[in-house]
Amino acid sequence: MKAARIHQPGSVDNYVYEDAPDPVAGPGEALVRVKAVALNHLEAWAAKAPPAVRYDAPRILGADVAGVIESVGPGVRNANPGDEVIVHPGVSCGVCLACLDGTDNLCPQYRLLGQGRDGGLAEYVSVPAANIFPKPPNLSFEDAASIPLVFTTAIHMILTRARLQYGETVLVNAAGSGVGVAAIQVAKLHGARVIASAGSDEKLAKARELGADEVINYTTSDLADAARGLTGGRGVDMVVENVGAAIFEKSIKALARNGRVVTCGATAGNDATFNVTRFFLAQQTIYGSFMGTKAEMLRYAPCFADGRLRAVVDAVFPLAQTRDAVARLLQREQFGKIVLVP
Repeated sequence: MKAARIHQPGSVDNYVYEDAPDPVAGPGEALVRVKAVALNHLEAWAAKAPPAVRYDAPRILGADVAGVIESVGPGVRNANPGDEVIVHPGVSCGVCLACLDGTDNLCPQYRLLGQGRDGGLAEYVSVPAANIFPKPPNLSFEDAASIPLVFTTAIHMILTRARLQYGETVLVNAAGSGVGVAAIQVAKLHGARVIASAGSDEKLAKARELGADEVINYTTSDLADAARGLTGGRGVDMVVENVGAAIFEKSIKALARNGRVVTCGATAGNDATFNVTRFFLAQQTIYGSFMGTKAEMLRYAPCFADGRLRAVVDAVFPLAQTRDAVARLLQREQFGKIVLVP
């Protein structure tokens, strides 16, 4: 098969479109013919990581996959050849306490596709059958591939971790990111007033089209001051954050008393600082959030079939142009998901 493999970190040029061994479906697994695969920051980080970083190469990345079942291994009962499917990106052991408790994203062996096993930047990928979900028939494969990671993450952040209440005000940072476009929709679906922040007016206009009630350009305005101005000085109840150090302190300053920040990423720096005294006096909370569970994805699948939630695709590239697609992601030009098609 053809695949886009990265041979070492440090440059987008290290993604090579080439022949790779055909995967096979082992016991409890399904072989998926990839129809579309969406990029995440994992692919960008691999391209810009220092060359000294230890790397199992060559690696096929790509966690967000939609496709057609080609074959199934022994013991598979939930999928058949020809089924159109979406693949949940998180792979867990299935037998530990966390998995049996329904919190599979806390499994000690949890990995995304492309970490520990080959992912979907290829013509075929083998995945655990437990990760297979039916693709809503009204969705294109490109739309379907843009859903799993970011919507599962946003749902877990907003509802499971930070427990959004109807009528609250939510500030969504990096509104043009995959998590951002998902978070705007999830928060609106559950009755929030949404303020979206981004670094360009073009992205903010698109955020309004998705349902954002107010917007903030954090390159031309102070994020905290603007958020407080839009809430009559009170601050927001929740900040959905995946930028990191660059605006983390501003996000905390934007909070109301008893507000909370929920964070799932650090694309602009790992080491954040903030005023601890002000934080505890205001009884604020920071939640860490990582991915989400298979059950959360399954529960919200009908929302894509009936239009309550929708995929947002920024651009579609042929798999052979993986370097160009990753370069666009690194430049942060996109609004929504960048998708590749074998």
